[in-house]
Amino acid sequence: CGQLVLNVKAGTGKLESPKGDLVLLPLSPQVPFSHKAIISTEILPSPEAPGPSTSSASKHHRAHRSGGARDDRYRSDIHTEAVQAALAKHKEEKMALPMPTKRRSAFVQSPIDTCTPPDTSSASEDEGSLRRKAALSAVLAQNLQSPDYWINRSVQSSSTSSSASSTLSHGEPKTQPQPQLQPAASVLADVLAHTRIENSVPPDVTSSTPQERGSRVDLPPAVRGMSRGQSRSSMLDTADGVPVNSRVSTKIQQLLNTLKRPKRPPLSEFFLDDSEEIVEVPQPDPNTPKPEGRQIIPVKGEPLGVVSNWPPALQAALARWGATQAKSPALTALDITGKPLYTLTYGKLWSRSLKLAYTLLNKLGTKTDPVLQPGDRVALVYPNSDPGMFWVAFYGCLLAEVIPVPIEVPLSRQDAGSQQLGFLLGSCGVSLALTSEVCLKGLPKTPNGEIIQFKGWPRMRWVVTDTKYLTKPSKDWQPHIPTANTDTAYIEYKASKEGTVMGVAVSKISMLTHCQALTQACNYCEGETLVNVLDCKKDMGLWHGVLTSVMNRIHTITVPYAVMKACPMSWVQRVHIHKARVALVKCRDLHWAMMAHKDQKDTNLSSIRMLIVADGANPWSVSSCDAFLNVFQSHGLKPEVICPCATSPEALTVAIRRPGARGAPLPARAILSMGGLSHGVIRVNTEDKNSALTVQDVGHIMPGALMCIVKPDGPPQLCKTDEIGEIVINSRAGGTMYYGLPGVTKNTFEVIPVNQAGAPIGEIPFSRTGLLGFVGPGSLVFVVGKIEGLLMVSSRRHNADDLVATALAVEPVKTVYRGRIAVFSVTVFYDERIVIVAEQRPDASEEDSFQWMSRVLQAIDSIHQVGLYCLALVPANTLPKTPLGGIHICETKQNFLEGNLHPCNILMCPHTCVTNMPKPRQKQPVDVGPASMLVGNLVAGKRIAQATGRELGVVEDQDLIRKHQFLSEALQFRAQTDPDHVLYVLLNAKGVAVCTATCAQLHKRAEKITATLMERGGLNTGDNVVLLYPPGIDLIAAFYGCLYAGVIPVTVRPPHPQNLAATLPTVRMIIDVSKAACILTTQPLMRILRSREAAASVNVKTWPTIIDTDDLPRKRPPHIYKPPTAEMLAYLDFSVSTTGMLTGVKMSHAAVSTLCRSIKLQCELYSSRQIAICLDPYCGLGFVLWCLSSVYSGHQSILIPPLELESSLALWLSTLSQYKIRDTFCSYSVMELCTKGLGTQTEMLKARGLNLSCVRSCVVIAEERPRLSLTQSFSKLFKDLGLSSRAVSTAFGSRVNLAICLQGTAGPDPSTVYVDMKSLRHDRVRLVERGAPQSLPLMESGTILPGVRVIIVNPETRGPLGDSHLGEIWVNSPHSASGYYTIYGEESLQADHFNTRLSFGEPHTLWARTGYLGFIKRTELLDASGDRHDALFVVGSLDETLELRGLRYHPIDIETSVSRAHRSIAESAVFTWTNLLVVVAELSGSEQEALDLVPLVTNVVLEEHHLIVGVVVIVDPGVIPINSRGEKQRMHLRDSFLADQLDPIYVAYNM
Repeated sequence: CGQLVLNVKAGTGKLESPKGDLVLLPLSPQVPFSHKAIISTEILPSPEAPGPSTSSASKHHRAHRSGGARDDRYRSDIHTEAVQAALAKHKEEKMALPMPTKRRSAFVQSPIDTCTPPDTSSASEDEGSLRRKAALSAVLAQNLQSPDYWINRSVQSSSTSSSASSTLSHGEPKTQPQPQLQPAASVLADVLAHTRIENSVPPDVTSSTPQERGSRVDLPPAVRGMSRGQSRSSMLDTADGVPVNSRVSTKIQQLLNTLKRPKRPPLSEFFLDDSEEIVEVPQPDPNTPKPEGRQIIPVKGEPLGVVSNWPPALQAALARWGATQAKSPALTALDITGKPLYTLTYGKLWSRSLKLAYTLLNKLGTKTDPVLQPGDRVALVYPNSDPGMFWVAFYGCLLAEVIPVPIEVPLSRQDAGSQQLGFLLGSCGVSLALTSEVCLKGLPKTPNGEIIQFKGWPRMRWVVTDTKYLTKPSKDWQPHIPTANTDTAYIEYKASKEGTVMGVAVSKISMLTHCQALTQACNYCEGETLVNVLDCKKDMGLWHGVLTSVMNRIHTITVPYAVMKACPMSWVQRVHIHKARVALVKCRDLHWAMMAHKDQKDTNLSSIRMLIVADGANPWSVSSCDAFLNVFQSHGLKPEVICPCATSPEALTVAIRRPGARGAPLPARAILSMGGLSHGVIRVNTEDKNSALTVQDVGHIMPGALMCIVKPDGPPQLCKTDEIGEIVINSRAGGTMYYGLPGVTKNTFEVIPVNQAGAPIGEIPFSRTGLLGFVGPGSLVFVVGKIEGLLMVSSRRHNADDLVATALAVEPVKTVYRGRIAVFSVTVFYDERIVIVAEQRPDASEEDSFQWMSRVLQAIDSIHQVGLYCLALVPANTLPKTPLGGIHICETKQNFLEGNLHPCNILMCPHTCVTNMPKPRQKQPVDVGPASMLVGNLVAGKRIAQATGRELGVVEDQDLIRKHQFLSEALQFRAQTDPDHVLYVLLNAKGVAVCTATCAQLHKRAEKITATLMERGGLNTGDNVVLLYPPGIDLIAAFYGCLYAGVIPVTVRPPHPQNLAATLPTVRMIIDVSKAACILTTQPLMRILRSREAAASVNVKTWPTIIDTDDLPRKRPPHIYKPPTAEMLAYLDFSVSTTGMLTGVKMSHAAVSTLCRSIKLQCELYSSRQIAICLDPYCGLGFVLWCLSSVYSGHQSILIPPLELESSLALWLSTLSQYKIRDTFCSYSVMELCTKGLGTQTEMLKARGLNLSCVRSCVVIAEERPRLSLTQSFSKLFKDLGLSSRAVSTAFGSRVNLAICLQGTAGPDPSTVYVDMKSLRHDRVRLVERGAPQSLPLMESGTILPGVRVIIVNPETRGPLGDSHLGEIWVNSPHSASGYYTIYGEESLQADHFNTRLSFGEPHTLWARTGYLGFIKRTELLDASGDRHDALFVVGSLDETLELRGLRYHPIDIETSVSRAHRSIAESAVFTWTNLLVVVAELSGSEQEALDLVPLVTNVVLEEHHLIVGVVVIVDPGVIPINSRGEKQRMHLRDSFLADQLDPIYVAYNM
C-alpha cells in the first residue's frame, strides 16, 4: 500500500485512496485486526448513477413479485450468480442419477385443506391459508403419470445395446451407442457429476479412502473399462439363468456410475485386523488456514452518559408521564386492515396499570391469604394483535412488583411450542396466567368448558385483565416504586438449539440501564414517533417498543404480524402518515414492502432518521437492506439511516449501528471466504468469488459495555484478531441468569475469558451472546452466524443460514416455499451429518422436485465444500411451526429422527458425505500348510474345537437289529406284534382327531398303495415316485407303500390353490429334476394339476402318470420288497435353501435307521410316550419326525398341520395342555404365530384352563442360527400358563446331515453367550459381557445327537480351528446323507460336501461340510457322562453371508437392526447387488410413512454395521418370501427386485 497516496480523514482512522475506494487499515492502536484480513469494501452506487448491479437487482425483484416469505432475507444476487456458476460447472460433466421409484398411490400430497396457496405475500408462513381444492385435484390428476416412465422409455429404446442400458449417461458417442434420453431425463442427467465420493477399492463401492479435497477425481462421462463387465452389469442372471433387463438394474447401474472408484490406495493404509478402532480419522490438511493475528484486546463501548433527570426506575418514568403528560399518545394499535383501532394515552396506560396492580395484589385472594406475593412469577398470554392489553399487563406487573413472563398463546394441547413452554413455566414456578377475555375464549377447552391442561404445563389459574374486571384502587393505596435494584424485573423466554425453552431473567437495574444505553445509542428524544413491526413480547420489540419508548415518552405504533400478512405495505404507510422518526423492522418486512410498493406512488420515508433492522446480524440481511434502499431511495429514504443491530436473549442488545452523518461514506462490507469461515478464520475472498460471504457490520458495541471474542467450544480462550469466535459481553444492561436453572446459568452468564496460556484475563464475568463474529477496523462488530445454527461437520463449521441461502439461490424455486426450509445436523457414525427439509409446493412435479434436490446437492457441494446427508421435501404446511409462524427446527429434527416427518420426496447421499468409514479389510492370501495353519488358529495349548454326541451303543436284542435294519420291516414287525397300538393321530382346526392310524391300519394302507403302484405304475425297482399330499396320514401311508414296492419316495409340498403361479413351478421343477416316474396324490390335488389355472404357469400335458390314492381297492401286493443292502436308497429329500437353491439329498436305509435310533436315544422315545408335532412334513428333520420316527420307536405322534393354526391360533398349545404332552416339536413360524397372535390373550387362555406345565421340552426344528429373541419372548409370554423357562430349545440340521443337534431329555440346558459383532465380521469370536456395545447374543443349538462328531474348520484352508474360533461346521456321523441327487451328477461337488478330509490333524476321517459358520465353546456345565459339555453355536449359513468392504456380514444381524429402526417396519431383508447393499423393508403403517424409513434405515445400518446402504426398497407387508421353516428367501426377493416384480411403495437410491 506504499503506492497509494493516502489522506487520513479527520478523526475516523479510515484512509481514502485518490479513487475514493475505502481502504481499511489497522491504524489506531486500539483497533485489533490482522494485516492478513484487509476487508475490501463495496460502496453502493449513488442514486444518481445506478450501477449495473442495482438496476439488475431491482428488475429481479420486480420479476419475483410472488417470491415469498423470507425471500430477500436470503436473496443476494451475488450469491445467486455464484450458485448458477457452480451449477454450470456441473453441466459440463453430465451424469444420470437414478430417480427414486414411487408407487402411484404414494403420490397423494398433503390433505387438501392444509395446502398453501402460492406465495403472494407470505402465504407460506400462513396458518389459515386459502383452500385450493380444484387446483389441487387437477395437480393430482396430472401427477398420476408415473415418475419413471421416461426412464423406462429410455431403457426400452436401448435394450439391444447392453452397454447403453448399463451406463445411462451422456458423452463419447464414438465409443458406445447412447440412448436418446427424453428431455426430462436429460435435465435430470445433469446431476452430481463431481460428488466427492471419498471411496473405495475397485470391487467395492461402499468403502472409503480419504482423498484430498483439492484433488477431485472427475469421472469421464461414460464409465470406461466396461467392456468385460458389460454383459454382466446389465443382463442380470436370475436363479434360472434367464437374463433380465430391467428398469431397476439400469438405475442401480447409474448409481454405480455416479459413485466413482478412485485408484487403489497403498496397502499400508488398510484397516488393520487387530485394531478395534472403527473410525477413519481424517488427517489434518496441511493447507488448512490457521489464524495468524495477535490475541484480541477487549473492546470498550463509549461511556454511559449521566443524565440529571433520569428516573430511578422504569415505573417512575411511567408515573411521571401519566401525571404530567396524560393526554400524550403512548401506543396506537391497528386493526387487521391496517387502520388505527385505538390509541392508548400515557394517562390511560398509567391508570389501567395501576388498577391491574391493585387488583393483582388485593383482589385475587383474601387479605390474610393473598394469591400473589411480590416477586411471584406470572405468565402473560396475549396475542400480538392486542398490544394495549399486553402493555397494561406488563406495567401492571411491574407496579405490583410481580415478575411478568410473557409467552406465546398456546394453540392446541399437542402444540410443539406450548409443550416446551411448560418447561419454562415449571422452571420459573409460574401458576397464574393473565390474559384477555377474547384470548381466553379462543383457548382450547374441555367439554365442560374449563381450559384444557396443556401438555407439560403446571396447573394454571387464568385471570382476565380487561378493564371491566379491574378494581379502582382505594384512595390510600399507592404502588411501591423502589429505586432499581438487582431483583428480577421480568423474564424473557428463549428457545435453545435442543428446543428447551428457558427464561432469561432481567433485573430492574439491567432493564433501566438497557433503556438508558438504547436511548443514548439511538439518540431517542421525548415525544418522537416510532413504528414497531416486531413482536412486543420479547427482544427488540419489547426493549425499544415497550420499555425505552415509555422511558422517553415516545408514541409507538405497532403493526402486528397479522396486519403485515394482510397488507405488507402497512408499516411504510404508517411511517408516511405519522412522519415517524424511527422504524423497527426485520428483513422480512423490508422485503414484503418492496414486493408491494408498486401500488404506493406517494409514500415518503424522508422523516425516518433510524431504520433499525433487528435481524441485521444475519449475514443474509445485506442484500435485503440494499434492495430496500434501491427501491425506496426515490421515496426519500436516506442511505445512512439503515441501522442493523445484533441482539441476543442473554446479553440483550450487543451492538447497533448509529445513524451516519448525511453524505458520510457508508460503512464497510467484508467479503469473506467461505472456506476460511468453515475453519473459523477470516480471509478476504480473492480466488473464488463463488464461495464468498458478504457481511455488513452491526455498528459499535453498546455504551457502557465491554466485549471480547472467545473460542465457541472448550474453555473461553480469547481469539486472535483474524479468528471467528463467540462474542461475549460484560455490561450492566444484560440478562442476569436463566431463571431457576443455576447450572446452565454459570456456563453462560459467568464466563471469565482466558488467554493463550489459560490464565483468566481478569475478575469480571462476561455473558455469552450465542453470536459468532469478529471485530473489524474501527472497532466495528461483524456477525457471521449464530451458535445455534452452527453445524460442525468433520471439524469444519458451517452455518445453517448460509446453507439455506444457497439452497434458495438454486433457481427457479418452483418446487419449495422460500420461507419453509429447515437445516439441522444429526449425529450418525461419529460425525454430524447435514439434513435439509423443505416444504414442497403442491403443484411441483416429481421431476421438478428431484431436479431441484439434485441441483441443491451440487450447489452446496461446490460453494460450501460439504456433502449433504439427506434432503427431504414434505407436503406444504406440514412442518411444525413456532408460535410466530417460523419453522420449529428442533421439533422438525425430532420428527426426522423418530420417523414422523412423512416426506413426499427424499434424497440420501451417504456415499458422498460419510468420509470417516474404516478402511476395507484386505484378506490375506491362503497358503495351506500345517505351519501357517497352526500360526493362524491353533495357538499352543489351545484345544481343537470339536464335540461329540454320546455313543450310539449296541442294541441289546439281536432280533430287533435284524428287524429294524429297514423301516419297512419295522412297520411289518409292529403290525404283527402290536397291531392295535395307535401310532398317529391327526387333528383338524377344532382340535378334533379326524384320522388315526394303528400299526396294522398303517401297514394295510401301505399295502394297498403298493399293490396299485405295481399294477398301474409300470415301475421298476429304484424309480422315483413323487408324493404330493397335504400334511396328514395319507402321506405316511404312501411313503411306506413306496418302500414296500421298492421305489424311492420323494415328498413334495402340494401347490397352493390360491397361488398356483408362484407355487406350482417349484413342484414342476422337483418332478423334473427327480425324473419322477409317477405321482401319488389325492383327488382334489389331481384336479388342480390338470386344471386350466395350472396350465397358465406350467405345461400340464407332460406330467408323469398321476395316481390318486383316495379310494383304492383292497388288494395285497404279491410280495413286499426287501433291499439287498442297507446302503440302498430309502428316499430323496428335496428342499429349497434360503439362497434359492433346490437341492435333493439321498438318504440310505442305514442312515434312516441310525438317525431314528439317535433321536430315540436323545429324546427317550418308546411306545408308551406321546409327542405333538406341529411342522411341515416335507423335508429335513420335520419329515423324519412326522413319518419315520414313530414307526421306528413306537411312540404315538399327534400331528398338527401348521396351516390349521391360521384359523385356530391356540390349537397347538391347547393340544399340549389337553393331552398333557411332555415333548413337542414345532417350527419358528408356528412359534411366531403364537407369540404375535396370542400374546395378548394369555389371561383368557388361562381362564379356559390351558396349562403348559406338563411340557418338558419344546424343540424348534430349524436349519439356521437360533432366533433367541423369539424363543425368549415365547417363554416369557407363556410363563403364566405354566411353561417352564427351560423347556424351549432348538435343533440344528443341514442338507448334508438332517439332524446334528437336538435338545433331548438328558444333558445341560442350552447356554447363551454374547459375542462382539465387530470381531465376528473379521471371522473371529470375541466373547463379551451381556449388554456390551455391539454385542450379539447367541444360543447353543441343542445337544449334539448320539453318534455325531462335529469339528470347526477354516473353510479356506480346511484345517481345524481352536476353541471359540469361527469356522465352518463339519460333521461325521452314520446318518449323514450319502450325496446330492443331481441330474448331471456333479461328483466333485458331491465329494467336496459329503466326503472331505481335513488338510492336517486327522487325515483319515471323512467329514461332511454343512455350509454353516459356527464355533464350539467348552462350558463349565457337565454332560450326562460327567465330562465338561461342549456347546455348538451356529452363526449362519456361509452362502447367505454378505462380503462387503472385505468383511463378512450375516444378513440377519443387519435385518435385526433395520427392524428396530422404526415402529412401522414389520419385516426386512437384505441382499447385495454389485457390491451395493439393498435393504427391503415391509411397511406395516400407512403409506405416508414410507419415506420416513429411508433415513432411519440408512442411519441404523451405518451406526451399527458401518455399512452404507445403496438402495432402500419399501414394500407392502408379506412381500418378503418366507419358506415353510419360516426362513426368508432372500435370493428370490433379490430376483424379484431386479426383475421389477415387487411393486414397491418406494425405492430410494442412496447417492
